[in-house]
Amino acid sequence: MSDPFQLAQRLQARRDQHLYRQRRVLESPQQAHIQCDGKTLRNFSSNDYLGLANHPAVVAASQKAAAEYGFGSGASHLVIGHSRVHHELEERLAEWVGRPRALLFSTGYMANLGVISALLERGDTVVQDKLNHASLLDGAQLSRGQLQRYHHNDLGSLQQRLQQAGGRVLVATDSVFSMDGDIAPLQDMAHLCQQQNAWLMVDDAHGLGVLGQGHGCLREYDLGLEQVPVYMGTLGKALGSYGAFVAGSEDLIEFLIQSARSYIYTTAMPPSVAAASLASLEVLAAERWRVERLQDLIGRFTRGALAMGLPMMPSTTAIQPLLVHDSEQALQLSATLLERGFLVGAIRPPTVPANAARLRITLSAAHSEQDIDDLLNALASN
Repeated sequence: MSDPFQLAQRLQARRDQHLYRQRRVLESPQQAHIQCDGKTLRNFSSNDYLGLANHPAVVAASQKAAAEYGFGSGASHLVIGHSRVHHELEERLAEWVGRPRALLFSTGYMANLGVISALLERGDTVVQDKLNHASLLDGAQLSRGQLQRYHHNDLGSLQQRLQQAGGRVLVATDSVFSMDGDIAPLQDMAHLCQQQNAWLMVDDAHGLGVLGQGHGCLREYDLGLEQVPVYMGTLGKALGSYGAFVAGSEDLIEFLIQSARSYIYTTAMPPSVAAASLASLEVLAAERWRVERLQDLIGRFTRGALAMGLPMMPSTTAIQPLLVHDSEQALQLSATLLERGFLVGAIRPPTVPANAARLRITLSAAHSEQDIDDLLNALASN
């Protein structure tokens, strides 16, 4: 068969550059200690920050809803796929993050694509952090607006781009950056956006459940609707479920229902998944210790890493990157840790910039102090 796309050569080039990606096979529930590829491992790669993915109440809620509604939703939300449990989840999410309304999307990727491509028209501008998640950048590419990018968390660079922007302006940023673990200066960004009559959109995928006593960055930094008109949160990380939502004003949500193609033209998530997310919120509300526990473990890890002189990137969140620079060395370190029973992912370009390969260590409330200490000792011995 002819190969005009030169797939074999392009794949080999990735291997030669130590950038080839491979999947692992998980053989247990997502939790702090897992079975993976036939091995028992301590899991420092998951985004299950609060240990809710295998919580009995979450599993039971999903099973109960599957028995009541069946499994598949059968249609898009706008046809006949929007069940009572979907509607209840939207109402609960809006209440949880302090917004008038919320709208479910099947994934965070689809939410970001749908929002940005719906809001922007030709002549408008979307301004984004250079380290934003791929879904935010892809949403800008799909829109008819002009994409401008500012230096990471640099307010001066953002202000310069805002002054150059034409048409209606949307500024989009992660709250917690997924590969760096640092946090955007959201209050200052909101002030700049209000000065320039721009809307601020925040992707709180890694902040919801972790910041603001679990309510996310809006609660953490006291950001009202005028300051952050567009908020996106995901359900598959700290909440241990699946899917995403956008929260905002009545007009924003109604506009997205009418205009967001990734909402209109896709099947709704299964009702059992929505029920699991509802249960996750109830567990989080009842078990506040999970957020406190996670913060305690973050502090334990960062203090230990500092004392050992590990080359950690600055982060106060559950994402703790250890900077390696070289992709081959990052893979070797990850493999060495795997041999010692720790699953820690090696993150390489293009996910991160060139010469910025790292180990992405993620912490969970389900880890023990011994897990943290043992990982630190393993890192220090390499």
